[in-house]
Amino acid sequence: MDLAKYGPWALVIGGSEGVGAAYARKLAAAGFRLVLAARKPEPLEALAAELRAAGAEVRTVPVDLARADALDRVRAATDDIAVGLLIYNAGANDTRGNFVELDPQVYRSVIAITVVGQAEFARHYGALMQARGRGGIILSGSLSSFLGSATLAAYTGAKAFSRIFTEALWAECKPMGIDVLHNVIGFTDTPAMRRLGMDTSSAQPPEDVAQEALDNIANGPLLLHGGQQARDLATQRSRLDDRAGLIATIATPRREDIPRTKA
Repeated sequence: MDLAKYGPWALVIGGSEGVGAAYARKLAAAGFRLVLAARKPEPLEALAAELRAAGAEVRTVPVDLARADALDRVRAATDDIAVGLLIYNAGANDTRGNFVELDPQVYRSVIAITVVGQAEFARHYGALMQARGRGGIILSGSLSSFLGSATLAAYTGAKAFSRIFTEALWAECKPMGIDVLHNVIGFTDTPAMRRLGMDTSSAQPPEDVAQEALDNIANGPLLLHGGQQARDLATQRSRLDDRAGLIATIATPRREDIPRTKA
């Protein structure tokens, strides 16, 4: 990573574990100063302590990104520094169900984090980068953004917004000297996946996901992880004809149909 272009500070939203923690470790090793924001204070502070012990300067912000004041809370830790790299890595989903049966708080949280959050953070920090004429933004996405899936209506819709939004942002920001990348994360071995009981033995390591994104930040607007299989699936899900058949046959399966690790 080019510290002169994207530094001196990097802000990692969702930066306490999994891919977010991998970003933090790699950026700290490259000489970046870090602001890490995440909901759970314990893993957040544990990672910060690890990085500080290795010589990095780290600020932490425990924050619920679904709250309306999330940006204000993070700004309290960043208004006095130059954030040259924004990585918005939050947006996992741990609750599935038919949309009309869901507690409204479930889909409101998904939309607040993935739609409103990405837009507001990109707007605020992107404007500061525009004034400096340099910077970078990485927004995390998912293969689920290419097709609606039963029991994931709000999640797939929010991820579709994120992908299209990032593509537009990339086109707008390129002349400003700001690199923008939509990082389409596939099946990755993260604590969130393991907490859901998923068998992650064949999943991509989060360190590889983070490194590929950092290596390709200037090659936007989209980076798709998972090799040819993921590219084929994204292409298939983007087909315009017979959308009903696509959704019925290749959408993300219901959670009860996904293999689990054995107890």
